[in-house]
Amino acid sequence: MTVSGTATGVRVRIAPSPTGEPHVGTAYIALFNYLFAKKHGGEFILRIEDTDAARSTPEFETKVLDALKWCGLEWKEGPDIGGPYGPYRQSDRKPMYQPYAQELLDKGHAFRCFCTPERLEQMREAQRAAGKPPKYDGRCLGLTAEEVTSRMAAGETTVIRMKIPAEGSCDFTDGVYGDVSIPWDSVDMQVLIKADGMPTYHMANVIDDHLMKITHVARGEEWLASVPKHILLYRYFGWDQPVFMHLSLMRNADKSKLSKRKNPTSISYYSALGYIPEALMNFLGLFFIQIAEGEELLTIDELSEKFDPENLSKAGAIFDIQKLDWLNGRWIREKLSEEEFQARVLTWAMENDRLKAGLRLSQTRISKLGELPDLAGFLLKSDLGLQPSDFAKIKSPPEEVLEILNTVQPDLEKILEWNVETIEAELRAISDRMGKKLKVVVSPLFVAVSGSSRSLPLFDSMAILGRSVVRQRLKLAAQAVAALVGSK
Repeated sequence: MTVSGTATGVRVRIAPSPTGEPHVGTAYIALFNYLFAKKHGGEFILRIEDTDAARSTPEFETKVLDALKWCGLEWKEGPDIGGPYGPYRQSDRKPMYQPYAQELLDKGHAFRCFCTPERLEQMREAQRAAGKPPKYDGRCLGLTAEEVTSRMAAGETTVIRMKIPAEGSCDFTDGVYGDVSIPWDSVDMQVLIKADGMPTYHMANVIDDHLMKITHVARGEEWLASVPKHILLYRYFGWDQPVFMHLSLMRNADKSKLSKRKNPTSISYYSALGYIPEALMNFLGLFFIQIAEGEELLTIDELSEKFDPENLSKAGAIFDIQKLDWLNGRWIREKLSEEEFQARVLTWAMENDRLKAGLRLSQTRISKLGELPDLAGFLLKSDLGLQPSDFAKIKSPPEEVLEILNTVQPDLEKILEWNVETIEAELRAISDRMGKKLKVVVSPLFVAVSGSSRSLPLFDSMAILGRSVVRQRLKLAAQAVAALVGSK
């Protein structure tokens, strides 16, 4: 692998999108970049890629920054601390992309497309029906300058697409996969500038990496197929391209892609359950190094010393929760002093005001302090140990309870800002859509979230626990109730 550079030396970046709970996959890619920079005396940069204006929120951006800081990662430049190549948030860079788009149009490397979403969907359906991969068919490629001017003057909505060579292939060397060849006829005429004037990921990614002097781009292997588009843009602009490195995706034990539908994937989930950041980074860092048995317990500095980007595996990184539990237990027992352990426990309990908010809600509901563990203990538990019998006392039949749980789970994902008010509003809306009284819907949720039918107020409890923990508890509750339905 070439470790080169510019006058600025090695510069790498992590560029997450603030469109949901920060994923452990983000920490995995961030750690690789961090270790790479540390190994080569380079700089690690954080950039927020919020080109998806409909799904990006300030709350999720804050969660991304907080999660990466919790992981113990530090960046030299970023949206929170600035730097010489800012802004570090793509929405703040919007005016910077237009001149580059115009340059591509002027050079004949891009074209304006007026196809409607309806026309594009019909095109894709026809391609899929014919057994072909869906991609743009080039309808607007041959429009004359006069036609373009006329249609724009008439107020037609337009995007800017890139031109793709008709023949040959894009050949490049990847830092992990080695020599790669992708035929140009398999590459789509990518939209570069959307109708709202915002660039797509591909356009902004290349321009930002160039302007920020990024020398090495390390990201997940799902982006490998996009490299031809990016290389083409570097060529169109006449810029030197960075070294590309595509890391194997983290996978479940059954080799399926790690996703929240199967297992918890949010960094906030692992933080809430009491995993310590050093153990999580230790666990993720083991994917990037070669060690002998008995050498597993490593700090970030020790990971950096053993880090060898020339010897990376293309095999999927298996997210083995049992190994993470084992490492986390060892960190707690072997790496923390008694004082550090006590401090960590208090910090964890106070995280997101969990303990303070729980005590506030409990004060008017107890007659003795000794009642607190039974009433509010669920806020601190990693596993409620739900059994089918826990739902047997609910008045609704098991089939209805299962329907409620399976409806509520995905609907709660639609909430952008997770708080008491939005949770209550969404659950009331779900009740209306299902044609059920609110108390019928929330009754099984009490048990799913707290493990008991007598608990703290549901909406408040869900807000305190956080989206990722509630998601997992509802999933486990649905499994328990499904067993109850199956036994009938």
